[in-house]
Amino acid sequence: MSWQTLLAIGSGGFIGAVLRAYLNGVISHKLPHDLPFGTLGVNLLGSFIMGCLVAYFLYSSLPVAFKSFLSTGILGALTTYSTFAMESFLLLQGGSFALAFVNIALNLFGTILMAGSGYYLVNHFFKS
Repeated sequence: MSWQTLLAIGSGGFIGAVLRAYLNGVISHKLPHDLPFGTLGVNLLGSFIMGCLVAYFLYSSLPVAFKSFLSTGILGALTTYSTFAMESFLLLQGGSFALAFVNIALNLFGTILMAGSGYYLVNHFFKS
C-alpha cells in the first residue's frame, strides 16, 4: 500500500471520527433513550453511504487513494459496521446464504461477546 493511500486513510479517519462524535451527540440529544440511537444512527447512515459508494465505485475510475479516503478512512472511522453490512449484503446477493448467516451471527454475537469479555477483564483488573 502506498504512503499516499495510507495518508488518505488517516486523513479520512480523522474526519470520520469527528463526524461520529458529532452525529452521535446530536442524535442522542434529539432522541434520548436507553437504546443507543446515536450509535444506531451512525451505523445505519454509514451502511447506507457505504452501499452508495461501493455501487458508485463500480462505475467510476477514481484513484485508489481517494476511494480509500472515503470508504476505509471516513466510513471506517464513522462506523466499521458499514463494511460488515456491505460484505453481508454482497454474500447474500451472491447467493451465499449460509456464509452470510455465519458472517452475520459471528459479527453480531462475537462482537458482543468480545466487548463484554474486554469489559469484565479490565473491570476485574481494576477491582483487584
